[in-house]
Amino acid sequence: MSEKKGYNPHEFEEKFYKIWEERGYFEVDGNKNIQKEGKNFSIMMPPPNVTGSLHIGHALTFTLQDIIVRYKRMDGYKTLWQPGTDHAGIATQNVVEKQLLAEGKTKEELGREAFLERVWKWKEHSGGMIVHQMRKLGVSPAWSRERFTMDDGLKNAVKKAFVQLYDEGLIVRGNYMVNWCTHDGALSDIEVEYEEHNGKLYHIRYPLVDEEGCVIVATTRPETYFGDTAVMVHPDDERYKHLIGKKVRLPLIDREITIIADEHVDMEFGTGVVKVTPAHDPNDYEVGKRHNLEFITVFDEKGILNKFAGEFEGHERLDAREKIVARLDEEGFIEKIEEHQHQVGHCYRCHNVVEPYISKQWFVKKEVATRAIEKVNAGEAKFFPPHWINSYNAWMNDLRDWCISRQLWWGHRIPVFYCDECGHEWATSEDDPQSCPKCASSKIHQDPDVLDTWFSSALWPFSTLGWGNGDALKNSKWFEGDLSSFYPNDLLITGFDILFFWVARMIMMGEHFMGELPFKDIYLHALVRDEHGNKMSKSRGNVIDPLDTIEEYSADALRFTLAVLAVQGRDIKLSQEKLELSRNFTNKLYNAAKYLQMNVETFDNLENIEVKTPLGKYMLSRFALAVEETRSFIDQYRFNDAATTLYRFLWGEFCDWGIELSKASKTSVAELGAIFKEAMKLLHPFMPFITEYLWHQLSNTSVETESSIMVQPYPADLKRDEAIEKEFANIIEAIVSIRRAKATVDMPGKKIEIAYIKADEPMDDKLATPFIKLLAKTENVEFVDQKVKNAITDVSDHMEVYLPLTGIDLKPILERLEKQQAKLTKEVIKLSNMLKNEKFVANAPAHVVEENRKALEEAETKLKKVEAELLQLTQI
Repeated sequence: MSEKKGYNPHEFEEKFYKIWEERGYFEVDGNKNIQKEGKNFSIMMPPPNVTGSLHIGHALTFTLQDIIVRYKRMDGYKTLWQPGTDHAGIATQNVVEKQLLAEGKTKEELGREAFLERVWKWKEHSGGMIVHQMRKLGVSPAWSRERFTMDDGLKNAVKKAFVQLYDEGLIVRGNYMVNWCTHDGALSDIEVEYEEHNGKLYHIRYPLVDEEGCVIVATTRPETYFGDTAVMVHPDDERYKHLIGKKVRLPLIDREITIIADEHVDMEFGTGVVKVTPAHDPNDYEVGKRHNLEFITVFDEKGILNKFAGEFEGHERLDAREKIVARLDEEGFIEKIEEHQHQVGHCYRCHNVVEPYISKQWFVKKEVATRAIEKVNAGEAKFFPPHWINSYNAWMNDLRDWCISRQLWWGHRIPVFYCDECGHEWATSEDDPQSCPKCASSKIHQDPDVLDTWFSSALWPFSTLGWGNGDALKNSKWFEGDLSSFYPNDLLITGFDILFFWVARMIMMGEHFMGELPFKDIYLHALVRDEHGNKMSKSRGNVIDPLDTIEEYSADALRFTLAVLAVQGRDIKLSQEKLELSRNFTNKLYNAAKYLQMNVETFDNLENIEVKTPLGKYMLSRFALAVEETRSFIDQYRFNDAATTLYRFLWGEFCDWGIELSKASKTSVAELGAIFKEAMKLLHPFMPFITEYLWHQLSNTSVETESSIMVQPYPADLKRDEAIEKEFANIIEAIVSIRRAKATVDMPGKKIEIAYIKADEPMDDKLATPFIKLLAKTENVEFVDQKVKNAITDVSDHMEVYLPLTGIDLKPILERLEKQQAKLTKEVIKLSNMLKNEKFVANAPAHVVEENRKALEEAETKLKKVEAELLQLTQI
C-alpha cells in the first residue's frame, strides 16, 4: 500500500496539477496512447480580460468546459482546448492611467510610445493573474498554446481581417451618431447599459418671433437646447397646424429656429411639441437628415460646453444642467418641472452617462452578417438551450453598422494611413509604410484610434489556429494543420450575457473569413446567483469568491456543485449548504475506498477480471446504466443530469447499498473494488483530484510514477443484467420495508426474531436471505404466500412485510404516537390560522411567509404519518 493517511485536497491538488501539466497531458497529443483515428475535438476558452481575476461566472464556464474536454480526451479524441487572454482595451488602459495619476502624471505627458511601453510592462508583470488562478480550479487547456489578443500572430490576423473588409467596402469611415462616453470615447450599442433613473422633465417656453405667445417644449436634457435647430409638431395635430413654418426664439441666446412638421412626434407625450437637436439625439439625427437641418454640436468630446452655449461655455454638460435651468427660470422661461422616470444609458466600463454624439468613426457594415444569419437558421449551428436562437435572430435582424474605432492608445491600432500631401487614404498590413502609394510622399500618418476589443476577439476561433498569423509564428510546429483539424470548433461554452458582445460577432466573422460557421454547438449557461436568487454584487455583500471556496471546500467540491446545479436555461442558486453536500460526497468516496481496502488492499482493472458473484453482477449492471446515462447526458450538454446520475450511482447505489450488501458477501469485495475504480474514471471529468487519488490508492500505485487516470479510456459499452437488477431491487425493497416496520414499533436498531415477506413475484430466497438477515437485523426470514395475522405490516411497491407482535408491548408506543399526534395537530392549526390571516400574509416579509408555509407542509406530512401508524397499531 501507498499512503494510508486521509485525503487532504490541499495536499494533493497542487501536486497532481503540476504533474499533469508537466507531462503534457493537457496538450493535443497528451492522450496519444488512447487516441482514435479521425476523432478530433476543439473548444475555445472565452479569453478572460488580462486585468481580471477569477470570479464565480468564470468558474462555471471553465468547469463546464473542463468536464467536456476531459471526457473527450479520455474518449480517445485528439483534443484542443485553446486558452488565452484578452487585452481588454478600455479596462487595461484605465488601470495604467490610474497608476500614472497616483504618481502625478498623465498619459499625455508620457506620450503614446512611452505609455504603451508602460502598459506592456504592467501586462507582463501583473496581467494574466487569472490564468494562474484558473489552475486552482483544475482546468486542463493546452497551456503551451496560450495566446494573447495582441501577440504578434494575432496582431497580424487583425490587420489581415481589417484590410480585407476595408478592400471589400465592408469597413467604412464616416460621420455617424454614436454612443459617446466622455471618458472612454465611442461605444457600440451593446456596450451601453440602460438603467431606470428618477429624473426630471423640464417644460421650457420658446417665444414666437412674429407674434405674441410661445410654444412649450419638454426635455430631460435642457443642456442640449443650445443645439436645437428646429421645433417639431405632428402634421395632424390641430393645436399647432397654424404654427407650422413660423419661427421661435431660443431662450437666453436669441437664435431663431423654424417650427416643422414630422410624423415622428408623439402627440400624446408632453405638450406635443418637441425640440429637435440633430447633433445630440439619435431620433433627431434622422429628422435632421430628412429636413436638411443644421447640425450644431454644443459640447466637445470631454462633455465641455462650447461657444454655442453662450454664458455657459466651459461648463461640464451635466454639472451645467441645474445652472442652466436656474437661469431659464430666472428669465421666466420655465413653465414647470415634473418628476420623470426614464432610461439613461451608461458606459459599461466606467458607468459614465453616455451621450449621443456625432463623430467620425470606423464601422463594419451590417451586411457582413447576412450569410451568418442564414446559416444559423439553416441549422448549421445549434444553440443549447435552443430558445437562444430567438434572441440571436432578434438582435441580428435588427443589426446596425458596428462602430469599431476607439479613442484609446492601448489596442490594435487601425491600420489605415493618410497622405498629408495628396489626401490619399489606404489600409495596409505593413507595419510601417514609408511613403504614399499614390504620390510617393513621405508625409504620411496613421489613424490614431485603435480597434474595438471585440474586433480582435471576434477572430478568436480561427486566428488562434494560425489564420492570418503570417510569419510571426512560423516556427511553432503546432500550427501545422490546425485549421483543417480544429475548425470549425465543435463547441462553444460561455455565458448568455455575451451572446451579442462576442458570440454573434464570432459567428459573422468566422463565416465571412472561413466560409463556415465557427461552432457546431453553442452552449449558453445562465448566471450564478446567491442562495436566494439575488445577483451577486459587492454592494450586497453576497459575492462568493471561487478561490476562497476552493480553499474551504476543495476544487472538486466547487466543480461538482456548479455542475449539478447547471440546468440548461436556469440560473444557478449557489449556497454553502450545496457546497457542503459536495464536500460530503468527497468524504463518502474516500470512506468507500477505505472500506474496500480493509478487505482487499489492491484491485485489478475491471477489464482484467470476470465478475462472478451475484452482488458483483448487480453492481456492474447498475454501473453500466450509469455509464450509458452519463455519456448520453454529457453528449447533450446536460451537465446537471450527468452529475446527478454519478451522485445517485456512487452514493445512493454503490456506497449506501453495494458496500452494505458486501458485508454479507465478502467474496464480492474484489469485484466491487474493480467497479469502483472504473467509476472513478466515469467521475473524473467532474472531480479530477479525488478521482486521481482514489484510483491510484485502489491500484496501489502513485501518479508520481505511473500514468494518470486522466489519460485512461472513458468507460463505455458495458452490458446490463436486468434479471439480477430485479432480484436485488426486491432484496433492497424488503430490507427497507422491514426497517420501516421496525421503526413503527420502536425497534429500529434491535434484532428481531423473524420477518415474513409476501412478494408479488417469487424471490430467490437463497440469494436474498443472507442480505436481508444482515442488513434488516432479523434472525430469520420466511417467504409466505398469504397475510400473517397479529403482526405489524408494511406495504411497499412489490411486497408486504409482517413482523409478529409476540412479546412487544404496544402501550408505550401508542402513548408516544398519541402525544405526537396532539402536538402536531396544534402546530398545524396554529400555522393554518396564521397563513389564513390576510394581514399577516400582506405585512410579513416574504421569506417569513414562505418559511411558515414550508413548516405547515412538514407538520401536515408528519401528522399523516403518525395517524397512519396509530391506525395500524390500533387495528391489530
